[in-house]
Amino acid sequence: MRYFVALVFLFIGNQSFVYSQNKVSGKITNEKNEPLGGGHIHSGSHFTTSDPAGNYEMELPLGKNRIVVSFLGFKTLDTVVYLSDDAIIDFKLKEEIAALSEIVIRDNNLRTNATSDRKELKTDQIERYSSGSLGDALKEISGVSSLKTGNTIVKPIINGLHSSRVLIINNNVRLEDQQWGLEHAPNLDINTAGKVSVIKGASGLQYGGDAIGGVVLIEPLPIPVRDTLYGKTIMNGASNGRGGSISSSLFKGYETGWNWNLQGTFKHLGDVEGPNYVLSNTGNRERNFSAGLGFKGENSGFSAFLSYYNAEIGILRASHSGNIADLVRAINSGTPSLVNDFTYSINAPKQEVQHYLGKLNYYKTFSNIGKLNLQYAFQLNERLEYDIRRGDARNKPSLDLLLSTHTVLADLETSTSEISKYKFGISGVYQNNFANTETGVRPLIPDYDKFEAGVYGIGTFALSEKLELETGLRYDFSRIDATKFYLKSRWTERKYDTDFFEIITGDFGTQWKTNPVFTYHNFSGSIGTKYQANQNLKWFSNISLASRSPNPAELFSDGLHHSTGQIELGDLRLEREKAIKISTTLAFTSTKFALEINPYLNFINNFTLLEPTGLEQSNRGAFPVWEYRQVNARLMGIDVSANYNFAKNLSYQTTVAFIYAEDQDNKEALIDMPPLNWNNAIQFKRQEWNHLILGLKSELVFTQNRFPNNDFIAEVPVDGELVPTLVKISQPPLGYHQIHFSSEMRFATFEKSKITIGFNIQNLFNTNYRDYLNRTRFYVDDMGRNFAVQIKINY
Repeated sequence: MRYFVALVFLFIGNQSFVYSQNKVSGKITNEKNEPLGGGHIHSGSHFTTSDPAGNYEMELPLGKNRIVVSFLGFKTLDTVVYLSDDAIIDFKLKEEIAALSEIVIRDNNLRTNATSDRKELKTDQIERYSSGSLGDALKEISGVSSLKTGNTIVKPIINGLHSSRVLIINNNVRLEDQQWGLEHAPNLDINTAGKVSVIKGASGLQYGGDAIGGVVLIEPLPIPVRDTLYGKTIMNGASNGRGGSISSSLFKGYETGWNWNLQGTFKHLGDVEGPNYVLSNTGNRERNFSAGLGFKGENSGFSAFLSYYNAEIGILRASHSGNIADLVRAINSGTPSLVNDFTYSINAPKQEVQHYLGKLNYYKTFSNIGKLNLQYAFQLNERLEYDIRRGDARNKPSLDLLLSTHTVLADLETSTSEISKYKFGISGVYQNNFANTETGVRPLIPDYDKFEAGVYGIGTFALSEKLELETGLRYDFSRIDATKFYLKSRWTERKYDTDFFEIITGDFGTQWKTNPVFTYHNFSGSIGTKYQANQNLKWFSNISLASRSPNPAELFSDGLHHSTGQIELGDLRLEREKAIKISTTLAFTSTKFALEINPYLNFINNFTLLEPTGLEQSNRGAFPVWEYRQVNARLMGIDVSANYNFAKNLSYQTTVAFIYAEDQDNKEALIDMPPLNWNNAIQFKRQEWNHLILGLKSELVFTQNRFPNNDFIAEVPVDGELVPTLVKISQPPLGYHQIHFSSEMRFATFEKSKITIGFNIQNLFNTNYRDYLNRTRFYVDDMGRNFAVQIKINY
């Protein structure tokens, strides 16, 4: 790693400038003078994006420069400027009704989701996590935390909710990748994202009615309608894991309206290390690819998208124990049962995941009706999970799932006047899950066919110059038809004899063959307002109703989940979750100061929990048992974020997130809820010094003092006798405080390209800690200090 850093700075030191640069800055707004954050400004080989207040800065050479400004849903502005000195240039964009990659409805006055609590990651934030994951990047947003299995498998948590309650929409396609698993991270490459947005709560009705937690939108970079060719390459090196990644993307646009893009990522990391020892078998490999083709005409167009995600992920070896005594000792002592020397090898236990996504989208604008969108998408997800096995079976997966999903969408955006806009849509889904029985292990999840259909309508109204109202309704039908084998002992233990005897279709000695079929009818709705008090102050409010059917894991899980190292038991009696969320956001923005305060209250009936209940010895070792159950829950909290520009070159940012979650039936805390966290960051920028950026971030996570007591007694063999031993599985670890350092400089290295060099240190002081929301916290500490170098080349 030290040689890599030395070469980077040697490369920097030998560069010289051959062009005189001038600073161009200004603001990008719409016709109502509202700022457009995330706008794309492009001039030759120079690129930048506007911040949330619409401000931008870039350096251009003297003389004639062609500048192209684009923003999703707005007409691209293409102009020529002549520079003799630094200049301030503001751009005002006009909204358009026909946009190739558009997901949000826009017209001259209104846009859908205008009343929802929507947050976005800027391009530089996304690029900073080029070697990381979507879950890592989303933690930049207040109220979003992460559920982890080690340091590689990261799922986003929005206001305390995750997995099937959070929809991931990748390029307008709902991601279907066995998302029910707590250790199943979203199967996508963050480097394909041009913009990442989060809609908290169930107000994103057009994407699904079951988004009790919220929606994460991953949208591609729009390619302007002009003859242009540009791209970027991002290389990352990391000391912790002793590896890195490289990602490249290329975009081509034509004045005729055609466009295409290509993107690929390769990642190779070895074992992660804690402050005091190696976290054995935690390496990671990724090989990802995506491509797009599109045409954008005046009144119609289409887009095609294809992506391939391939990951091999090591699971902490110390999380799998051979017997109950070793497992209890590991949990109670906090000391890993196995530590090996660093290696790049990935052995069992591990995951191998491949995800294919293909999409075709067509739109047509009708002058008297509006814009019609039609879309078909296909996804294929193959998940292999390997346990520690002996003999001929050692290279055979213990879990082999193949999930195929077909989705069709049709929606119509229409406007009856300048003060009202409507969107209507229908969707259909067919899904098949195949659980391979040739693994020699009874599948955790059975074969099933799933059918879904949905219809929705959304209306947006300008009640006055300052007040907007949005309301919507959605209905979803869902039917799941499964074929499941149960051990007769487990069938009796779960007391299914009387409640579900009619679904038994065959007797196979020690097992029952069953055919459970469930049908669900879900209704969702949302109503929200946006009040623009003045140019600086906005007030959002929203009330939403969401309903979610139990997922296959919650219903059918019955056995060892090999990646988590735990036995999971579902329940056929589980009912639909029904949630009512009330939220409000006060947002103030000025030139130097920005503040957002977002309190919320969420009532969820039949909230599904997964909790530890005991230990079980199997022929593959000893594992904790976790069971699904339902309670009536109440979640209330507040998210706060603020930015303050002390001076031209110095800024401060802070975020605070707090949630109070309670099981109202038993008057106790809910498991796995994020503790209070407070992040503070200070950043120094100096454009004249090769765009130097220096930053320090303080991450303070408090101890979670509210948790249910799920400790239990296990019979542990000691000197040939069984001794009742308390297993302390409930107590959260202590809170922790980390400091992170970041730096960046940009250089004009070639005539038509620029290079950005970043050097970051995560966990600067090598703090020893365990995160409550990391599933491996029972066995090992979290990752220690990490030195990271990033080289980004725009061309």
